[in-house]
Amino acid sequence: MSRVTPGTWRRPGESAPVWPGRTWPLGASYSPEATNFAVRAPEATRLWVCLFDDEGHETRHALTEVSLGIWHGEIPDVAVGDRYGFRADGPWAPELGLRFNPDKLLLDPYARAVSGELREDPAIYGYDVSTPQRRSTLDSAPYVPRGVVVHDPGFDWGDDRRPYTRWRDTVIYELHVKGMTALHDRVPASLRGTYAGLATPPVLDYLRDLGVTAVELLPVQQFVSEPRLLRRGMSNYWGYNTLGFFAPHAAYSAAGDRGGQVREFKEMVRAFHAAGLEVILDVVYNHTAEGEAGGPTLSFRGLDDRGFYHRVDDRLPGDPYVDTYWDITGCGNTVNSSDPFALRLVLDSLRYWASQMRVDGFRFDLASALARGGQEVDMAAPLMLAIGQDPTLRHVKLVAEPWDASAEGYRVGEFPSGWVEWNDQYRDTVRDFWRGRSSGIRTVATRLAGSSDLYADDGRSPYASVNFVTAHDGFTLRDLVSYDVKHNAANGDGGRDGSDDNRSQSFGTEGESDDPEVTALRRRTAANLLVTLCLSNGVPMLTAGDERGRTQRGNNNPYVQDNDVSWVDWRSDDAWLDVYEITKAALRLRREHPALRQRHWFEGRPTIVDGRKDLAWVHPEGREMTGDDWADNELAVVGMLVTGDPLRSPGPRGEQQWDSSFLIWLNAEADAVKVTMPSDTWVREGEVVVSTCPDHPVGTTVSPGESMTLDGRTVVVVREV
Repeated sequence: MSRVTPGTWRRPGESAPVWPGRTWPLGASYSPEATNFAVRAPEATRLWVCLFDDEGHETRHALTEVSLGIWHGEIPDVAVGDRYGFRADGPWAPELGLRFNPDKLLLDPYARAVSGELREDPAIYGYDVSTPQRRSTLDSAPYVPRGVVVHDPGFDWGDDRRPYTRWRDTVIYELHVKGMTALHDRVPASLRGTYAGLATPPVLDYLRDLGVTAVELLPVQQFVSEPRLLRRGMSNYWGYNTLGFFAPHAAYSAAGDRGGQVREFKEMVRAFHAAGLEVILDVVYNHTAEGEAGGPTLSFRGLDDRGFYHRVDDRLPGDPYVDTYWDITGCGNTVNSSDPFALRLVLDSLRYWASQMRVDGFRFDLASALARGGQEVDMAAPLMLAIGQDPTLRHVKLVAEPWDASAEGYRVGEFPSGWVEWNDQYRDTVRDFWRGRSSGIRTVATRLAGSSDLYADDGRSPYASVNFVTAHDGFTLRDLVSYDVKHNAANGDGGRDGSDDNRSQSFGTEGESDDPEVTALRRRTAANLLVTLCLSNGVPMLTAGDERGRTQRGNNNPYVQDNDVSWVDWRSDDAWLDVYEITKAALRLRREHPALRQRHWFEGRPTIVDGRKDLAWVHPEGREMTGDDWADNELAVVGMLVTGDPLRSPGPRGEQQWDSSFLIWLNAEADAVKVTMPSDTWVREGEVVVSTCPDHPVGTTVSPGESMTLDGRTVVVVREV
């Protein structure tokens, strides 16, 4: 441990030096006698803890102890709920990645709660906006959020138990904390848009009744809006702009922003667990809210800019060094997860949410940006190895978005054992199939059966594929069948934002239609997509409101739309309740029948001697598909025959399992098609249990060899009886 002599830089309100304290834990650690503060700033020459009273008056406490780059000290008489920040001085050499500025109030990277919001002002930048080479002398404190001293050891978790739902039994529902309840008439007005509102019976009952087992929350770690959005009078609604990796986003709390958000979040998790539902967090560790090198100085940039952010050095021999951020996230910076202390922060944050907040898993935004050994994608990179061996993290659900903003970052099917992945190839294939653009059904069959081409070669199971047809970024399901092109003018980016590869179809009328035939066709196609999703092998993920016909009015990138464009509309007058009922029926079928959620790969051969094949693909003529059929690029109708007697997967005690068998007919043709039920000795009489075909409603019985006429664009699921 070394001791730094206090400098002469002291302003009115600055206190005398504090007690030495300790280097751990990082952040603010409360005790009745004194609160310990510890923060890493290895190249700083001076550092202060800044405490703010309720009137906003600041008192500065110089830290004089620094050990291995960590500044630390104890300050007596700090109360729970007090707000604080750091100031750090040191070299100002932006060309070398040194951006210290004591006039910038910095958020504690380990703050457990955050108070206040970011406001756009020249003072939030470390440099003089009129002369960028010069260090700014404007005080940023009035314009930036502050940490909150938190102490909540007595939270009563009661008999809380994690559901520990097996992956093959999991159904994910992606939702936005505010958007889920902002318009919910059965949630108390004071709780709408909050963690507490999400935990109310109307929401929990709805989710259980629908049949999902887990919610995946869009980012809830403290985030701020980008200055460019603030200048437009907009805000970042989605939240993929994290600043506080340990703090629940305060704007989603009905209990305010002075620490009550921590308890409220825990209460929400406890309520979800009591309802048998898991909580998965969408986490954004690949970049921070500080943006590109010319962005604001809010936390990491003012403490350890060179260590925390990736650099790229593409100099030619003899060229001088120019500090350049390496941006493979599309957000201006990339967190250097190979740096020991950046790695430590990510792991500490994950463990905190898993152990102290008791969440059940994480979905890693742009995960390929984190799986980097230097600048190369490496599934044995430090973070990947650390998570895999961590006794806490290796037992939670780990979901990768297996790409980043670089071409080499696309790594679908490559993440290691223990991880599951968003499968965008499933999304694209199923969308193309139901709009008649699939060029046969070979790839469609592969995706419905679990995408073995992506996940079987390294020992993973079908549930490694998180199947989805929509997500938060892109069209909603209703818009997918109502618009040919995006309509993003309201986002303020000149229509440049959002993907142009939507694989959507408007059925002749762009946007909403009063034509009952068009509306009926759209609803049927939406139901087809959801039934296909629910009954495919893998883990289905639904997007909040899709089952009700939520629309974003053609906006496929509403990241700034904190309004009814993005919020779930709970009114029944415009809801697609028929789609809701079919979705619920398909999920119930999946839940009740292990044949429809198997953990072993289908092999296309009998599971027992003289038994049926575990999976067979049926041609519309009632026979098994041949090589020529698989090569037929015009074929858009197929039957998926899943055998349940017996199953390939054993029961919990190794016993042979038996279940019903199912024949799932999918007709993506625009016109009606006659199909024939198989008539071999394996097939018995069947009953329609899910249907989007009006001529064959639920309860219809069919016999071996019987012909059925499927209306254009329909699904019929037959269960053998």
